Amino acid sequence: MTETPDLDPEDRKIVTLARSARARNGVPEGAAVRDETGRTYVAGTVALDSLKLSALRTAVAMAVASGAKSLEAAAVVTEAESASEEDRAAVRDLGGAGTPVLVAGPDGAVRGTVSAG
Repeated sequence: MTETPDLDPEDRKIVTLARSARARNGVPEGAAVRDETGRTYVAGTVALDSLKLSALRTAVAMAVASGAKSLEAAAVVTEAESASEEDRAAVRDLGGAGTPVLVAGPDGAVRGTVSAG
């Protein structure tokens, strides 16, 4: 994971959206992704008896369901140290191995960036 002290405004936006989803819904994680046209998709953790999805996989699914063809970037707000392999795989499936995944703590401070690949 690499440090990212100075974020691009569009990357800061998806971190802020992810943090808001986490706080608003009272879920363990919030996530946001930005597609190839600049549209954003925001989600929180899904924890139903019959369906369990991380916030990042839910955001990727929302992008796919809305017709996104690729991803430019993803962000997850979590207490975990990094994005899980399963989350990175979902981002990689739509955005490719080089898609950056910003990992932020609950306070919104970006701890670093990992590649989807």
